Formats: sequence, C-alpha cells, structure tokens
Amino acid sequence: MTFLNKLFGKEKKQTLEQGLSKTKENVFSKLARAVAGKAKVDDEVLDNLEEVLVTSDVGVETTLRIIERIEKRAARDKYLNTSELNAILKEEIAALLSENESELSSNFDAPLPATPYVIMVVGVNGVGKTTTIGKLAYHFKKAGKKVYLGAADTFRAAAVDQLVVWGERTGVPVIKQKMGSDPASVAFDTVSSAKANSADVVIIDTAGRLHNKINLMNELTKIKNVMKKIIPNAPHEILLVLDGSTGQNAFEQAKQFTKATDVNSLAVTKLDGTAKGGVVIGISDQFKIPVKYIGLGEKLEDLQVFDKYEFVDSLFS
Repeated sequence: MTFLNKLFGKEKKQTLEQGLSKTKENVFSKLARAVAGKAKVDDEVLDNLEEVLVTSDVGVETTLRIIERIEKRAARDKYLNTSELNAILKEEIAALLSENESELSSNFDAPLPATPYVIMVVGVNGVGKTTTIGKLAYHFKKAGKKVYLGAADTFRAAAVDQLVVWGERTGVPVIKQKMGSDPASVAFDTVSSAKANSADVVIIDTAGRLHNKINLMNELTKIKNVMKKIIPNAPHEILLVLDGSTGQNAFEQAKQFTKATDVNSLAVTKLDGTAKGGVVIGISDQFKIPVKYIGLGEKLEDLQVFDKYEFVDSLFS
C-alpha cells in the first residue's frame, strides 16, 4: 500500500500532524543539514542521517537497521537522489514497523477475540497510565462495548480517585476497595463482576512502582493468576504505557517491564509538545512489541489507534 493511496480520516490526521509537530520540526531541520549541498545519498549523507535518527530518539540499534536498509537500497538502485530521501525513509521505517504487526486488533469497534476481553495495564507512575485507561474506556464504550474498570493500584489514593473520576466521566463502572487492599483481590472482584454482568471489556489498572523488580513481578503474576481462576486466558492483553516525552528513559522502562511481565502491546503517551516522537519507532522495533495506541493531547479523542503509515507520513512529509 502506497502513501498516496492511503486515505486518512481528516480530523484524526490533523490531530496527528499537530501532535507530532515538534518532533517533525526537529527531524526536518536536522535532515536539511544532513543533505545540505549533496545531490546523492553517499557515505557522508548516511553518516549524517545516522546522527539525525539517533539524536531524534529513534535509538542506536533501530537507527543502524534503518541505515542498513537504505544502504542496500542505494546499492540496488545504484543512485539515490537526496530529494528522494524523505520518501525512502517513510517506506523503510514503515517496512521495519511492519515486522512487529500485532495479532491483537487495535480498532475499538472490531470484534473481540474473547468476552469479556481483559486488558491489564502496566507502567510507572506519571506516564499517563490511568488517563490512558479512561480514554480506552471512552473509546470502547463509544464503539458499543460494555466496559468495567478495576482500580488495582491500591497503593496511591490519587490513582483510585482518578480512575473513579474517569469512570464517572465516561459512564463506566469502577470496582475498587479501600486503600492498601490486595491488588489481586481488586482484580478478582472486577473480573467476577464483569463476567456476571456480561461485560465486553475489562481494564485493570496496576501499581507503577519500579523500585523493586522482584516485588513488581510477584505482584503482577499474582494479579494474572487470580484472574485466570475466572477467565482461563486472562489477561488477554498486557498493555505497557510509556511516556514518549522522556525519550531514552522510556526504553529503560520498557526493558524493566518486559522483564517483569509478558507485555504484548504498547501505548506511547504525551507525544504532543515533545520533539522525541522518534522513540515510538525505536521502542516498537527494539522490543518487538507493537505500539497499539499513541497519546497526542488531553482530550478524550487524543488517544489514537497507532497507524504506522499515518505516523511516518506525518513525520517525514
């Protein structure tokens, strides 16, 4: 599928363009310097391009993979014009992201692979985890799904209170217990209630502490195990939320959480207002886990299903 015949929703595309504007400005100004005075893509341009991608938070490993793809293309085509570089970058980065296609559907109105479909959301405090859960609830409900939320981050009163506010705002029930309760107990109650009330989607919030990986791993494993008593394959999805504005720190968080539990999807938030949007490409490639959602602002609609074609088109057009 080419970029020219890929049709985007106008409003969604506009939000994406605005959200990525600082990253785009950052990348483009560096690209312009990288090819200044050059007619063809040679070794010097490739060296400069490597620096552009690394300093745009794409990450070293992913940058080298992109450069290798462009080198192969240059060898095959014999001559690559620098004016074609943007189009080539779009194609090669989209191809790279295609290697991590998700088997999990990202579209909110798509048929669910299980009912109730259980999503356990993980991530450190402050990345926008609870806000992302609220926005997911809004989109699923808007698509006609019956949604239940579980406030299993019982160590922070603010997290429970925030989830309750999102529940009220979206008209979705929130299952909670008192502060300091066993998170697994909250997850058990949530999944039990959801199943008894024929819910379509269950989203479980979890604590975001990373100071002790063993405790984190044990806690997440316990939550998973109690849910399996009610729904054998639960959770169907473990969604890691990362703050895109932290750049390389997001890589470190992804490393810690993928060690602690079986993350199989990613949401990258706070891409609006940062020049570090390149981190989406690197994280998806390096961890071989697909990005399902991106956060581009405060509004409910600003959580978008990630589309690699739209993303790279917005970044390099």
